[in-house]
Amino acid sequence: MASTLNPYLHFTDNARQALEFYRSVFGGTLRLNSFGDFGAPQSADPDLIMHGQLDTPGGFTLMASDTPPEMAGTPGTAMSISLSGTDADELRGYWDKLVVGGTVSMPLSAQAWGDEFGMCTDAFGIDWMVDIGPAE
Repeated sequence: MASTLNPYLHFTDNARQALEFYRSVFGGTLRLNSFGDFGAPQSADPDLIMHGQLDTPGGFTLMASDTPPEMAGTPGTAMSISLSGTDADELRGYWDKLVVGGTVSMPLSAQAWGDEFGMCTDAFGIDWMVDIGPAE
């Protein structure tokens, strides 16, 4: 098996809702395991997500977990997720869904380098960059 690199998102207590939202954006198969599922029922909230993974039809994999109260953490810090490619309709569709309830910091529009590019923060505090290159 080849090595892979996947974004792993950390949330305080809403990883389940975030991953369900991302499944509504990208489609795919979502697997969720709580702290209780992994034998940590003594956790302050055993229903929090210890590990979640979304595998999409487009080949994306997003992983995420909650940070239980007994552990420190700040969701969404010092990271962003970049979506890029040449399928403008697909990428604009993702953009349109990601901005719902979020904040657009740079509208998706034509840029000096020839691509369409935009940046937003979704409703869960995750920063996204979308870059649409010229069709091949």
